[in-house]
Amino acid sequence: MKSKMILAAAFAAISQLAFAGGILTNTNQNIAYNRMMSREAAIGIDGAYYNPAGVAFLSPGHHFSFNWQMAVQRRTIENDYPLFGNNTADNSTHRKFQGKAFAPVLPSVQYAYNWRDFSFQFNGGLIGGGGKCTFDDGLGSFEKIVGETALGAVGLAGAVDQALGQQMFTSPQMFGTDGKYSFNSYMRGNSYYYGFSVGAAYKLRPNMSVFAGVRAVYATGSYYGYVRNIKVGNMSLYKVLDPSKTNSGDIELNCDQKGLGFTPIISIDYRLGHWNFAAKYEFKTRMRLKNESVNQAPSIGNLQDNLGTAVAQTVAAQAMKQGMTQTEALAYGLEYAKNKLSDPRVVGAMGMIKQQFDSKMEEATGEYADGVKVPADIPALLSVGVGYNPVDPLRVNVGFHYFYDKQASAYNHREEKLKRGTMEWTAGAEFDASKRITVSAGWQNTNYGLSEAYMNDKSFVVSSNSVACGARFHLTKRMDLNVAYFHSFYQHKKTTEESTQTVTYKSDYTRDNNVFGVGVDFNF
Repeated sequence: MKSKMILAAAFAAISQLAFAGGILTNTNQNIAYNRMMSREAAIGIDGAYYNPAGVAFLSPGHHFSFNWQMAVQRRTIENDYPLFGNNTADNSTHRKFQGKAFAPVLPSVQYAYNWRDFSFQFNGGLIGGGGKCTFDDGLGSFEKIVGETALGAVGLAGAVDQALGQQMFTSPQMFGTDGKYSFNSYMRGNSYYYGFSVGAAYKLRPNMSVFAGVRAVYATGSYYGYVRNIKVGNMSLYKVLDPSKTNSGDIELNCDQKGLGFTPIISIDYRLGHWNFAAKYEFKTRMRLKNESVNQAPSIGNLQDNLGTAVAQTVAAQAMKQGMTQTEALAYGLEYAKNKLSDPRVVGAMGMIKQQFDSKMEEATGEYADGVKVPADIPALLSVGVGYNPVDPLRVNVGFHYFYDKQASAYNHREEKLKRGTMEWTAGAEFDASKRITVSAGWQNTNYGLSEAYMNDKSFVVSSNSVACGARFHLTKRMDLNVAYFHSFYQHKKTTEESTQTVTYKSDYTRDNNVFGVGVDFNF
């Protein structure tokens, strides 16, 4: 009965499709970043996102950059759980689930017009999300709860049979006694956070500039998933919930989300000889996602009546064989069932199932219930960088990012389970190999403040190291072409959950990520 809670929670994992940056933030907004990884203190049109104050030091006139990226990500979760051995389709206790996230088009645009000491700027792109993710076989947490539900059903069947004094619901033709189960599950989702920022930089001095701007963020997401055809032993779950509806035991979520938020941004850049120092602060974006949902959940309201009907029909059939009329046998069966199902063992087993259902349903449906506004803040971001130009052809940059994840509100204050915010270190260099070609490479370390309590199907992120390479081709005096590739090497995060005193549920999370990109810069 807790399956819907797990299904709903897992959709949050789908929505977090960021390929570089924090938990909810995409920092890969320009191909210059993709080929160098560190642009916090670089001077270029990509600074409209990374170092907006520094854009004021570009030449007077118009500067424009259009970028296209393709990102491919694979998420792998391996689970070990003894109850998986009860799955009639696969009796192994080990599971491996893979989700594929593919974003064929991640566009971004930067523009600046420099006039005297002013720089008027625009940046547009997918600052969060940006892809689709599919788990064709659902998740391990789906199966974990189905397995536990099967044991609960067998326990209830045993209590009923003890009260009846005969084997009925625990027979091999019905629930059985071993907790065997089968089911089908699936989930998919997509999430797009479109960000459009405007602002202006001003040179306070020949070597110092400041910037102020604001970004509007429009978020949209769509999620669909189900757990269907749940069967315990040889008994389909719907037969004891509502035999008249074959889908009465199915769990289905179908939810669309939309939201709007605004991000104030400030930045400063200071030049000193061969050095450049820069800092940017993006304030927290308050986001509330409005749900439009058509969801379905099993109802246990008729469970006792349906069990009573099944008992009454069986007893009535036995009574008719002993000479009772149909009317007499049915009345006898109904009275018999009423008395037996009032047995404390049966009442206790049913009460336990109902208690679990009631306590979890609000949590399950709350985040994806129709009409609800879900808190989903984008955390504040501080980035600082240092650039050094030891000789004319060579430029070196290092940077640091801190995402204030614990201060960004999430549903049910999920952010409180983090140990701290995300920290990133970056380093990169570019070298003018000739008048026509600039080559570059870079590195980024992303370290999330994860805890075991945060790490589950609800919030699947893992720390990583990313490496990048690429080149810039000076096609004409006014046009440059950037090409890049970066790969992220993700760590493994392992967790252990004590399901009971003797049974543990183990998880191993990791990812694989590749991003390709091409961009064109114009200056006129």
